[in-house]
Amino acid sequence: MISPILNQLLIPYIVAMILAITMGGSGTAPAFSAAYGANVIRKTIIPGLFGIIVFIGAIVAGKGTATTMGKDLLAPQFLSFTVVTIILFSVAIALLIANIAGIPQSTSQATVMAVTAPALYFESLNTDKLLLEIIPAWFILPVLSFFISLFCGKYIYKPMRRRGLTMPRAQNENLKPIWNGLLVFMSLYVAFAIGANNVANAAGPIASMTINELGITDDNQFIIIMILSTLIVAPCFGIGSSIFGHKIVKNTGKEIILFGKFEAVIIAFISASLLLIASITKGVPTSLVQLNVAAILGIGVAKLGTKNIFKRTEVKKFFLMWIIAPVIAFSLSLGLVYLADNLGYL
Repeated sequence: MISPILNQLLIPYIVAMILAITMGGSGTAPAFSAAYGANVIRKTIIPGLFGIIVFIGAIVAGKGTATTMGKDLLAPQFLSFTVVTIILFSVAIALLIANIAGIPQSTSQATVMAVTAPALYFESLNTDKLLLEIIPAWFILPVLSFFISLFCGKYIYKPMRRRGLTMPRAQNENLKPIWNGLLVFMSLYVAFAIGANNVANAAGPIASMTINELGITDDNQFIIIMILSTLIVAPCFGIGSSIFGHKIVKNTGKEIILFGKFEAVIIAFISASLLLIASITKGVPTSLVQLNVAAILGIGVAKLGTKNIFKRTEVKKFFLMWIIAPVIAFSLSLGLVYLADNLGYL
């Protein structure tokens, strides 16, 4: 017979799995939109590859961001099963709206705002972590991604293109398999970065909740619970990719700008590298989606000019949804925590 505590924990774990499915849909774009836009990879194999590599990234490099989401923003003692369920549910709804709209969304920003809401309510927010590390990274990293990509587009891509080194023309057909292989490798590299950062958005809070409810105090056991939570959450990214991924990949990879293979490699490398730096050095949950789109825009400006890129409808939709989704997550989380507290569930 299942104990009452384990039966109680089942609900937030189910919500975490649903959230992971929505995150998988949103995260597919930064991982594979470049390769898909360059016509290197078929859409049918993307979900499987994505799910496997996300899982590896979460296990190998996800500890820092998981600790941030599970301990550093909100004191762990407040992460009860009710609060965690509210947090994950709020993020899932915000991301579901973005997925339905076909807009790649920042899982990390939505989750941070959903955690910030109860932290403010309980007067337990780690303001130093939020204001001095996380929020500055949200602004600085996309700007870096844009300008690094723009620089590479102007001063590396264009000179190489003039020399015929970026396209598999008749005289250099032997470069084609090299570029194809490099682009697929970079797509997997981005998926690894997603695992290192985004899986923690669901795994971190439920790991802390599980430890609280079971009365565990050993830090080593926290790591074990985190790994078990990751084993449950990470595979759901592949499921979400298969459900939502195609529409989002199409929007990002085809409708903003048509990529060549060289540009796609630049986009993948810059965005994933910046996210991994944030994940490993500071455990900062930040937006790979925004880093990826910023890199896309940087390459686009280098090729087509500023006006031609920023006038595109999809770009405007991206910026609008990036504002709306975190606000939805924060407002829904705060409202539900207030309601639960007043009804005596906290």
